Amino acid sequence: MRSKVKEEQDTKSMTRLHFSRLILSTLAFSAVLAACAQAQQAPQSVNPADPGTSELAPPPAYTAKPKDAPPTPDTDAQLASMARFKARAEEKFAADHKAYNDQVTSAYNFHYGKGNPYTPGNVAAVGEGFMQPGAYPSAEYCGTCHQEAYSQWRQALHSNSFRTPFYRTSVNLLIRDNTRGIAFARFCDSCHNPIGVLGAALTEDGKVDRAKFDSDGLTCMTCHSVTSIGDAMKGGSVNGNAAVVIGVPAVMVDEKGNRIPGQVPFDMILKHPERHSAAVMHDFLHKPEFCAACHKANLPAPLNDYKFIRAFTAYDEWQQSKFSQRSPLPFYQADFKTCQTCHMMRNAITHPDYGAKNGTLASHRWLAGNTAVPYYYGFKDQLDKTIEFLKTGNYLNVDILAIKRNNEEKLIAPLGKVSYKLEPSDMVQAYVVVQNKNIGHSLIPEVRDLYESWLEFTVKDANGKEIYHSGFLKPDGMIDPRAHSFTNRPVTDEGNFVDNHKVWTIHSVAYDNTVQAGRSVLVRYQFRMPTDITGAVTVTAKVNYRHLRQSYLNNIFGKDDHPAYPVLKIGENSPEAPQPNDNDDWMRWNNLGIALLDQFQYKESVDAFNEVVKLRPDYADGYTNIGLTEIVWEKYESARMAISHALTLDPASARAHYYDGLLQRRAGNSPAEIADFQYVVEKFPQSRDARQQLGITYYQQNRDKEATEQFEALQAIDPDDLIAHYNLSILYRRAGKMQEAREQQGMFADKKVDPGAPTYSLNFLRAHPEISAESIPWHVHSDMTEETGGMHNGGK
Repeated sequence: MRSKVKEEQDTKSMTRLHFSRLILSTLAFSAVLAACAQAQQAPQSVNPADPGTSELAPPPAYTAKPKDAPPTPDTDAQLASMARFKARAEEKFAADHKAYNDQVTSAYNFHYGKGNPYTPGNVAAVGEGFMQPGAYPSAEYCGTCHQEAYSQWRQALHSNSFRTPFYRTSVNLLIRDNTRGIAFARFCDSCHNPIGVLGAALTEDGKVDRAKFDSDGLTCMTCHSVTSIGDAMKGGSVNGNAAVVIGVPAVMVDEKGNRIPGQVPFDMILKHPERHSAAVMHDFLHKPEFCAACHKANLPAPLNDYKFIRAFTAYDEWQQSKFSQRSPLPFYQADFKTCQTCHMMRNAITHPDYGAKNGTLASHRWLAGNTAVPYYYGFKDQLDKTIEFLKTGNYLNVDILAIKRNNEEKLIAPLGKVSYKLEPSDMVQAYVVVQNKNIGHSLIPEVRDLYESWLEFTVKDANGKEIYHSGFLKPDGMIDPRAHSFTNRPVTDEGNFVDNHKVWTIHSVAYDNTVQAGRSVLVRYQFRMPTDITGAVTVTAKVNYRHLRQSYLNNIFGKDDHPAYPVLKIGENSPEAPQPNDNDDWMRWNNLGIALLDQFQYKESVDAFNEVVKLRPDYADGYTNIGLTEIVWEKYESARMAISHALTLDPASARAHYYDGLLQRRAGNSPAEIADFQYVVEKFPQSRDARQQLGITYYQQNRDKEATEQFEALQAIDPDDLIAHYNLSILYRRAGKMQEAREQQGMFADKKVDPGAPTYSLNFLRAHPEISAESIPWHVHSDMTEETGGMHNGGK
């Protein structure tokens, strides 16, 4: 039997439509999440690890030194003792390493050759041979002095990265695949279980006892043994797929900075905490590039026997967002924030931890949107704090911005500021704008085929009777198939949905409704007023989210063998005066313009941006938005006027200079074109777009050296940029660098889109007409099939 899920009181965001005048309208919906479910007990089959610290010994006595205190000097006898300890540790490590490799190497399946033991992953290790798992100090050892970090980690996703059924179901399908096998699973485990990959565990009839490190997933020393980031074989660039180099695990260095393998007595660490920090802490641990090692992924040809396919790009999305301050092109600007700023916020400690500063510690819960893992294991603290994290961010804005009546062209907007009249039998089209306001990556990020987020839209009369409903959940937990979802549909070469996250079978994506950071999407709903309607009509729009998709949960547990997993509802507001964090009217119009631009409705987009500059005539970006829309609309003269006005208002605007550079190129004014793009690159050295365009400009001017420099700089930022691959293949050939030219040509051929891939998507969409409209840039959700031509039936 499916367990019932308790629902909390839910005050929905709504707007009331009256026939004579507008009474109340929600101006915007803040990204407040109210959990619709309370954590239930984990299923009986689950045996979760103790999420507390009861198994840890009390920490040894330690008095922290003042911040600027010099290191404690060593006597000659102490230095000699340290040298003897280090020599014994190195001797033991070498002996263990040799014995272990003698045991496992001969049985190891070097599927990709002796020189590529960890392919298709990008993880690498310092030194020769496989790393014995026993070389890594245990999490319990680290937890002795870092009990707060340990207690958080034990409930976090990192410590459960391998053992959960959500991951193992997928990876076991790969291991059992008739044409692949466990060697291919090194791709997945390089991030989810790197100790196993580096320790030769992923091979047939392996000789490794995996019980301990499988259950611990990513331990303290998995991250804190990393010595460099980036694929060492590719110049250290940010390639993802576990692109890190892991050194000999050590928690201490000697007085010369040399690593001491393995665990050391706690008194050695407490006497020289600076040497402990030198061993386990690096500046890159605080940078997004470190997170990119695993939160950026592609499906390489060695995995799928097909070609390079980008999987997810949370790091790239952040880099192009307003929070990175690395690009001038986002529609909005914000203070600099990294992955760690949001996902490792400092909190007051409740357990002893010698790494704390002023009673606070950077969170090792890595809170995000995953409710499934803590719900499954019964980790109430993790689940509660996840929901709290999602409630506090003002991450999304859901705005019932406008309506149209009876197919009239006039847009009645913004609701809450205009009067209008509706009659019984009127056909109403509602415009709902969802803004990804303060998320540093897309909605949804990463494995979009597994997570599920969708817009729920409801219309009710004064008595609460439902007039129209889109985005409902069926009794079996499945979502309304015609709902507007912020997910994607990856398909195989036969046009079948990749339902079990069998990523190695993906050949195309039928559609992708992801909302990128800082951008907006417009969703249209159409319904008819009943002929006997009286009183107010309540219209509600909210974004729902759950982790994971119902069909995937059914694949894992069976349809009836698991409780209903939590659904979070985003956008909770009363239909009254605007809240302090609601969007101003100019931003409401701006978000509509952004959404219309992405749906290729250029005239309507320009009209919306014109409303912005009416409300804010001093807002340079408003004119820049008009200009960029008209550039893609190929209305270059009016675009020049808009960009010129933007530069008059803000001569230093790198964003306006970028688009001015495109217009100068169109006009054949090369000096001005170069000056514009050089200006942007100087202000934003890590701007992918500016580097790309400046490289193209130099290439067109036959300035090969300068063009090569720009495209090489672009590849350091984005190693997968197709334009860089293509142009460098030509430029290197011109320079006589034939090997480099062949490499670039090969990467371009592998990474460019397969021209046959759209066929796979079309086959899927033909077989699923109920969701085929999701692949169209703009469409209407309606149950009025005859009057809308059957565009998108959203009814039950």
